[in-house]
Amino acid sequence: MKPNLETAVLGLELGSTRIKAVLIDEEHKPIASGDYAWENVLEDGVWTYHMEDVLNGLRGCYRSLAEDVARKYGEKLRRVAAIGISGMMHGYLVFGRDGEQLVPFRTWRNTITGQAAAALTEEFHFNIPQRWSVAHLYQAILNNEPHVKDIALLTTLSGYIHLRLTGRSVVGVGEASGMFPYDRKTGDFDAAMVEQFDRLTAGRGYPWKLREILPQVLPAGAEAGVLTAEGAALLDETGILEPGIPLCPPEGDAGTGMAATGAVLPRTGSVSAGTSAFALLVLERELKGCYPEIDVVATPSGSPVAMAHTNTCTSDVDAWVRLFAQFYEAMGHKADLGELFPMLYRKALEGAPDCGGLVAFNYYSGEPITKTETGRPMLLRLPDGEFSLANLMRAHLYSAIATLKLGIDLLVEQEQVETDRLLGHGGFFKTEGVGQQILADALGVPVSTMSTAGEGGPWGMALLAAYMCRKAPGESMEDYLMNRVFAGADVKSVQPDKAGGAGFRQFLARYTAALPAERAAAEIR
Repeated sequence: MKPNLETAVLGLELGSTRIKAVLIDEEHKPIASGDYAWENVLEDGVWTYHMEDVLNGLRGCYRSLAEDVARKYGEKLRRVAAIGISGMMHGYLVFGRDGEQLVPFRTWRNTITGQAAAALTEEFHFNIPQRWSVAHLYQAILNNEPHVKDIALLTTLSGYIHLRLTGRSVVGVGEASGMFPYDRKTGDFDAAMVEQFDRLTAGRGYPWKLREILPQVLPAGAEAGVLTAEGAALLDETGILEPGIPLCPPEGDAGTGMAATGAVLPRTGSVSAGTSAFALLVLERELKGCYPEIDVVATPSGSPVAMAHTNTCTSDVDAWVRLFAQFYEAMGHKADLGELFPMLYRKALEGAPDCGGLVAFNYYSGEPITKTETGRPMLLRLPDGEFSLANLMRAHLYSAIATLKLGIDLLVEQEQVETDRLLGHGGFFKTEGVGQQILADALGVPVSTMSTAGEGGPWGMALLAAYMCRKAPGESMEDYLMNRVFAGADVKSVQPDKAGGAGFRQFLARYTAALPAERAAAEIR
């Protein structure tokens, strides 16, 4: 049955390696999708994306979606019920009064704000990770960068795209909580900490105060503007898409991950595992301590969340799979990555539980959890280890989540955080049963995925947009997701395997013992 496209909802997420759009129907099921592949670049020691690439990627992704709609339903996409924009959280995007970008986009992946993050953490008695927007801002201040005096707006990637589409500078609660500490009592950035920041910078002569340059914060369900004629033309170069479509508050990939898994209630958690990885555990209470390894953020509706984050997850796995594809093609065969990825993922489950003495580091950049400033992907093996394809792939999949495991262990051991329900989404879980089993063995808890696990953030963003335009009066985001979206969801769960858990602990012991070698490898230029 052909869907009514005008009642469909569009979610679009700018991820680290792919921009993806998902269109959902009135039953919240994906009915069309589009994507656009891209990569960040390292320029002058800074991980960045050029803004022209951001806008070209946005248009390319939408074009791919529109083509999918035309192919499936023989219609042009003129109007939808609502749109939601999501993107990589954190980072540093600053603009002047005339809208000019003042410095290249500094993404979440950079570990160049250690001095600022440490100083702000001490000042606030609240962990400020290096990725957070305020850490980048304060580091630029400490560096005496001349552009700082000209800042009129500090925002995130999703906030910037939303601004271009609607003319409104706003962010959702989850996204805001990764820029600066969020106060759930006021529904805004923490006013006391804002004042502390202004006192820190008072003698520098800047013409702005912090709250003046930050976007407005809006909770899930709020109306956040409509698509302008300029925004419609930016998104759809053909001119077919009509203006006037409402947009919900733009969110970060943490918020969309929680929405995509329904992990928005206390004692629920989600693991998003793709280019980067993060575990999000919705808390019953605020954390007692302040931990440099743990972010404290919020759900899109404002509940406190503990986040363990790693800068790199599957990038090195991807690189090895592509290496095997090159070998296959050198042998005269055509490599199909769509077949090669799941085959090699499944091969990992044939490996020894401890990977046969192999240890891999997937670090493309530094990892604050392990106090590693710079990344160097690296493979180590014991001389008497079993160097097999299965063990190699298992070691790389273990490596993808090893640092995340160390962060989660801290929450369990120091704060007695308990989780009844853990769901995974993202590329790590796309091959059925593999990523789930690896993570369940590592954490010692059951791990579930849904049929939408591979859709991840864009689908979660579409759900938030659907909540905005379809909610009943007084209906909370939590009730909407639990009762309307996930009540009959196709959920598949795996239990931890005793041998797999013991093997992962052996691997992790070797992994932590080898961390000094990984740190020393950073000296290689």
